[in-house]
Amino acid sequence: MCGTNTEASKGPDGSDDIYLSPTIPVHTLYICYFGLREPLVQTQVLPYLRQLVSAGLQVSLLTFEPRFRQTWSTQEIAQHRSALKSEGIGWKCLTYHKWPSLPATLYDIARGTVEISKLMRRENVTVLHARNHVPALMGALAKRANGGRLVFDIRGFMPEEYTDAGVWPKNGYLYHGLKRVERYLLRASDAFVVLTEKARVIVFPGCSDTDSLGRPVEVIPCCVDFERFETPDMASRESLRTEFSVEQRRVIVYVGSFGGWYMTDQMTEFLAVAHQQHSDTFSMILTQSPHQVVFDRMCQLGIAPTDFLVAKVPPDEVPRYLRAADIAISFIKPCYSKQSSSPTKIAEYLASGLPVVCNVGVGDLDKLILENQVGVLLREFTPAAYLDALDQIDVLRRDEKFADHARQVARREFDLAGVGRTKYRRLYQRLLNSTESFPVSTAATQAIPSNLD
Repeated sequence: MCGTNTEASKGPDGSDDIYLSPTIPVHTLYICYFGLREPLVQTQVLPYLRQLVSAGLQVSLLTFEPRFRQTWSTQEIAQHRSALKSEGIGWKCLTYHKWPSLPATLYDIARGTVEISKLMRRENVTVLHARNHVPALMGALAKRANGGRLVFDIRGFMPEEYTDAGVWPKNGYLYHGLKRVERYLLRASDAFVVLTEKARVIVFPGCSDTDSLGRPVEVIPCCVDFERFETPDMASRESLRTEFSVEQRRVIVYVGSFGGWYMTDQMTEFLAVAHQQHSDTFSMILTQSPHQVVFDRMCQLGIAPTDFLVAKVPPDEVPRYLRAADIAISFIKPCYSKQSSSPTKIAEYLASGLPVVCNVGVGDLDKLILENQVGVLLREFTPAAYLDALDQIDVLRRDEKFADHARQVARREFDLAGVGRTKYRRLYQRLLNSTESFPVSTAATQAIPSNLD
């Protein structure tokens, strides 16, 4: 049976610090199959690790750096390592290998497992915290050889994400191979994190805070650091709109990638309809994707180059651009795998006080948007539906209190400290309250259910 345990205990001194014993702090190694300088790591890994440090954990980070020798100098490595050390985070890195895809990934898994095992012995690492499937496999293999605890941070339904995005063929050997790995990880792990309530219901049906073996489960969405959006030195909205030359214009913003499950054609068509509806519309597209593809698409739809911006913006600059906007959009393919998705951009949009236009069928967004009235849900991708959504957004924008309301919703649902830190701390407390590792049971062999199963 599944259980519930929501209480987090205090440290031996009555503080919120997390301890393995009355005298030994926990040392957790966070394993991430991305490079340190990638936006995802800067906005969705390091902020969480800083919160774990503030909760009393000793924290190390292992990353895999693309083109390591070509993109990192010895001086840059030393500078970043020193900066992270000053924040209480030890940084280790290995080279990420991309090609040929499967052999390269298998090599990285083997190399990562060896490095993790060394760190566990040398630095007394007690908890391995793995972000998604590939790092989790490294952690599970290292745990098998060295002991310790493993937190499987399930950031998404990885096998289904690859098939839904068209990267892997459905029912191919890569898909089925990763599903076998997934079953092993669900047996070998000691605690779990999922991003959405929908994912929790799918992965752990009938369960709440623990799975059928009593292992802790937490639902922790992608959170945002409100300090990035409320810095006292940030320019006013009016001055930013002047800086970006968008005064007296309706600015629609999109932050994120294109292609795969990100619906390039539908988003650009929506923007084209918005420009046709109001000639003062300006589209602001902040993306890491190739700019020329997006630029050409916008021009093909009849949008003048003077009426839109396609730019790559550092994560620290994103809040400034969002403050200058009026409306935000996010269209994600409503496929099976996206039930596990918590788009960071939605939290950033709301933290900026923006009304959101997004489509149904993505994570917990339907409930978030409808219950809190912070945007509009699209149920079909047609010009008529786009115009109706824009009209509904205009009603929300006329409410002078809307921006404050959106920020309050964002703080309640996505605040890094109030939500992220609290839930991760509770997860670690419940994980460490057990004096022994959770047993590997043949009852825990079910993989995450799939639309292909």
